[in-house]
Amino acid sequence: MWQVAGRRITLDRPRIMGVINVTPDSFHSASRAGTAARAAEVARQMAAEGADLLDVGAESTRPGAARVDAESQIARLVPALRAVAATGLDLPVSVDTTLAPVARASLQAGAAIVNDVSGGTDDPALLDAVASAGAGLILMHRLVPPQEDSYSDRYPSAPEYRDVVADVRAALAALLEAALARGVPLDQIALDPGLGFGKTVEQNLTLLGRAGELAIEGRPVLIGASRKSFIGRASLDRDSGPQERLAGSLAAAAVAAAAGALLIRTHDVGPTVEAARVAWAAAGRGAWKKGG
Repeated sequence: MWQVAGRRITLDRPRIMGVINVTPDSFHSASRAGTAARAAEVARQMAAEGADLLDVGAESTRPGAARVDAESQIARLVPALRAVAATGLDLPVSVDTTLAPVARASLQAGAAIVNDVSGGTDDPALLDAVASAGAGLILMHRLVPPQEDSYSDRYPSAPEYRDVVADVRAALAALLEAALARGVPLDQIALDPGLGFGKTVEQNLTLLGRAGELAIEGRPVLIGASRKSFIGRASLDRDSGPQERLAGSLAAAAVAAAAGALLIRTHDVGPTVEAARVAWAAAGRGAWKKGG
């Protein structure tokens, strides 16, 4: 169970989170929703395709992306969040930000979850905002901020890990402890190993296949592999664009579901639901129940 803003999300099967980017520069151009009306339209489409949650972001976190200040993020997010809320869809909405002012404004505008790719380290006051609102929280592991990072297949030398799964697990445990110390209850937290953030292609694939080992204290693991560069390198064995990486992304979603990830973040909701359902059934994990 995942407690988010007074609502319980049951985790009897993987929950599919659709990505909506209200940015001009997110790495997958097809995911960009440039207006509040478009964000609402995409939300309806994703709901019809089987999304369980939505994740709305106003700052690209691709390697090399420029930072976006809090005021600009809020100006992009609040109208989009209000438009999504006005659709009447019964889906919890996450906001992708690392800044406390943005988190507070977004939670007031209808978001129920904060997805922090810094794991609470960019602005620890974000953890206080989550705690006071009773919101859900996603803590992600990364080695460096996006503006200092590289695409997974372009590192001049590989990021150093003694054991990538053990090291990422230990780092997530430390982020979890910090959030608990700031008053965020355990049942409001989910964990993300940060595929594509400070990991090579091989390191990402290892984490993907062993996702279930990262469920510290029984907290759900989120996998966000959709359309990322390591998917293209693994599936096509060459340089590729995000638009070429659907088949590989669906394979990653299936692997994640079979490995025990209970949250799967995707740009392509319908096909991802289908892939995850097959993997879930093949793993003998039970029925894929709607709703919840």
